[in-house]
Amino acid sequence: MNYIGDFIKKYRGDMSLREFAEKCDISHTHLDSIEKGIDPRTGKPVRVTVDTLKKIAKTMGMTINDLLIQSGDVKLEDLHFDNAEIVNIPTDTVQIPVLGRIPAGMPFEAIEDNYTIDYEEIPKDWLKGGKQYFALKLDGDSMEPEYHDKDVIIFQKTNDCESGQDCCVKINGFDATFKRIKKQENGIMIIPLNEHNSTGFSTTFYTNEDIVSKPIEVIGVVKQIRRNM
Repeated sequence: MNYIGDFIKKYRGDMSLREFAEKCDISHTHLDSIEKGIDPRTGKPVRVTVDTLKKIAKTMGMTINDLLIQSGDVKLEDLHFDNAEIVNIPTDTVQIPVLGRIPAGMPFEAIEDNYTIDYEEIPKDWLKGGKQYFALKLDGDSMEPEYHDKDVIIFQKTNDCESGQDCCVKINGFDATFKRIKKQENGIMIIPLNEHNSTGFSTTFYTNEDIVSKPIEVIGVVKQIRRNM
């Protein structure tokens, strides 16, 4: 069965073969042979190069792998990896805001309205129990090597955390920071994972009195890291 050819023909719908071929930057005669699955010069199954597949996939807004899998030419369950296993990603998702910064002293609704720079999708299941989430795009090296500049971090909104968790914290009326929290009986330590960071932020201890008077406020705990490779 000519899986890819049938898939392309179905995809282009009412669009003419010639028009779709022009969009793909290939000849309409070659596209016709791909759709029919037969090379008219030899009468044998048509051979499609990787470069041609790339052009067709790009026009469809997908990768070659997506094209092969969605057309049925390759079944996802038939793929084998030497260092990974396939994970089903939930398609039932919701969008949350990615914030560029979090000024202290502002209601969260106002922060979302004024400082949202993008959106990320999360599984709707995460919202069970009334949980809420936001995201931050990191700027800087203070949390390397675990977190990199430009990483997007998904946070669960909360006003408390466990000792040792990585949190978004508002400090002393200034912009919020993303650091590791270590709780002690008489206060908390706010710790950059990279003590030699370019901002000069060093591990700082705040007493229980400081937490109230400054104040120090946890507003989110890390749920997930998203990184462009």
